Amino acid sequence: MIYYNANTFGYNIEDCTIRAISVAEGISWDKAYRKLSDFARVRGLMMSSIESIEEYLDEHYERTCETALTVGEFAYEHPLGTYLVTMPGHITAIKNGNIIDTFDCGGRYMWCAWYVD
Repeated sequence: MIYYNANTFGYNIEDCTIRAISVAEGISWDKAYRKLSDFARVRGLMMSSIESIEEYLDEHYERTCETALTVGEFAYEHPLGTYLVTMPGHITAIKNGNIIDTFDCGGRYMWCAWYVD
């Protein structure tokens, strides 16, 4: 677990998708915000909606779903590579087996993961 907050102002707000994509794609929080906002706007969606987030991820990355695993178990089983992992009410980035987030979500059960690189 690596504690990290990509938010430009250090705020701990409901911006997990922006933070996770920023970390996974190696871009700034501002650039991730613009990418997600533009993506959602042209589709008539809210950038924080599950539909918008999953459409963005599906358009850019390969999806796998392993709902019987916790985020921590998934991270342990994937010691190499970068993933974006969803769970109820949250998304996080995993790089080389490390969850990178503002809190430890490793005990939560995951929905799906998208392989970034």
